[in-house]
Amino acid sequence: MGCKVDTLIERHSLTVPVPEYDSVNEYLVARWTGSDGRSADGYKALTEWFNKRLLKRLYEEHDRDTVTVHLDREYELITGEETLHRDELAADLATDGLDIDEIDSELPSWSTMRHHLKDCLEAEKDTQSADTDWETDTVRMARERATEKAQSVLSSLASKGRLRNGEQADVDVQVKLSCPECSVRVPFADAVERGYVCETHVDAEPDESMREQGRNALSLLAVPYGLLEGIQTAILEDPYLVEAVATAAIPL
Repeated sequence: MGCKVDTLIERHSLTVPVPEYDSVNEYLVARWTGSDGRSADGYKALTEWFNKRLLKRLYEEHDRDTVTVHLDREYELITGEETLHRDELAADLATDGLDIDEIDSELPSWSTMRHHLKDCLEAEKDTQSADTDWETDTVRMARERATEKAQSVLSSLASKGRLRNGEQADVDVQVKLSCPECSVRVPFADAVERGYVCETHVDAEPDESMREQGRNALSLLAVPYGLLEGIQTAILEDPYLVEAVATAAIPL
């Protein structure tokens, strides 16, 4: 049995709407590796691009409107949770001979795209040469800001008599990444240096419920949640959970 991505490309005669690429596979490899001179795209971005191209072709095959704004919205509904809006779309799709659940199951996941790029196409990406300065700088600045906020809070508590010698404390803010599949937790810098968070689950597709639980847990931390959310969305392509821990050493 062939690769799911290749099967879909052939079955629906998928093409790239850009003249410099001869095929979808050529486009995927160029965009993933960045060999075309532009910043490389990750699995998630390429999966979404491919799925929307596939959805557009399915719509064309059934004479359905393919206006981009409608396509983007309906793609989110098709791949999203069960809602009233999704049910309404399902009924509308049915009038054009399309089944929403069949479409959803047809769309490849990011792990399938990863398999296609690395195993089927044997594409290689030089992770060491990838530009990650802005990501690490973002985390560094977030840590510095969180440290300043924590020090300000400690000073305020000390002035109110609620925390003795609080203004003299040294604040240490750490950013750690947690595997969504197990209890492995490592410092951000270590994960970036070795290229993964958890060796056991490096190729696993994350469970959405666990990711949501992780986001909820972050809101309970002392560091401002908005700051943590910014770190979480900016750091890495792979959807690992981010945990920021602020510790203060108060002299006795």
